[in-house]
Amino acid sequence: MHILSSVLTLPEALSTPVGAEVYRGLTSTPKSLAPWLFYDDAGSRLFEEITRLPEYYLTRTERGILARYADEILECAGYRPVTIIELGAGTAAKTGLLLRAAVDRQGAVDYMPIDVSRSALAAAKEHIEADIPGVRVAARIADYTKGIGEIPAPGTRRMVLYIGSSIGNFEPEDAIKVLCEVRQRLAPGDLLLLGVDHVKDRRTLLRAYNDAAGVTEAFNKNMLVRMNRELGASFNPRLFRHRAIWNADYSRMEIYLKSLITQRVNIPALDLEVQFAEGESIHTENSYKFTAESISSIVECAGFSITQSWTDECEWFGVYLAVRK
Repeated sequence: MHILSSVLTLPEALSTPVGAEVYRGLTSTPKSLAPWLFYDDAGSRLFEEITRLPEYYLTRTERGILARYADEILECAGYRPVTIIELGAGTAAKTGLLLRAAVDRQGAVDYMPIDVSRSALAAAKEHIEADIPGVRVAARIADYTKGIGEIPAPGTRRMVLYIGSSIGNFEPEDAIKVLCEVRQRLAPGDLLLLGVDHVKDRRTLLRAYNDAAGVTEAFNKNMLVRMNRELGASFNPRLFRHRAIWNADYSRMEIYLKSLITQRVNIPALDLEVQFAEGESIHTENSYKFTAESISSIVECAGFSITQSWTDECEWFGVYLAVRK
């Protein structure tokens, strides 16, 4: 249920990305919010903390693959120098492994990290330029899901990094659209390096998204804090519970914020009142898990062809190199 005031002029906040998404999501049935709302500065810091948790195997497993195979990945890129572009780069903690390999191979490399978080990009630029001489960083603050713009790469081959299994946050058809948008900015022969989480046992998955220290819960609830700060909303995070569910039928983890009581929340910037029944949830994220076959299908549909792949000893995570057709 939602109630709009009778004023004729639409609230100004409705024209902002955050306001438009919150209005769409909280007036829908069932309620949902896009996961990009997690990533304000506080959310980005919390996610970096999540990546260091013992239960969260994804980051360290992918880092292990890149540490072991970075030189081989760059060799598979061919004889031409590469320009490296990273979607949703964050602080680029793992990317240095590939950048070092690129510098060793070609002497210097241009690196374009793209992210919505200004602070994360600033941290990435600072530590990469300090730690890896030969990397030229040109950061871009942008939401890559809305388009990545032009990618200058004179005389080089582009390699787009989309690691961290971020592709799993999209519905399969939307994942194809995102990769199609990337493809449109590339030339035939340019490359996509995709990191994806593989299907595995339910217990391991549930622990990864519901850690004992409660950091993932704080990350999820930060979405409520952000709406309070940016839209003047009256969410009480203590009246919501973090829930993580494995949906085997769809091969995905599902993340929710569950209302513990019947309550109403005011969002003055949107001139909106939202009612929650006890037990009603906001769906905040999906995280799809893949097999080699399912990710190959998505990549092929987007106009790429997988040429090589690497995984860990347990085959929990995969890194796939694809070429633009």
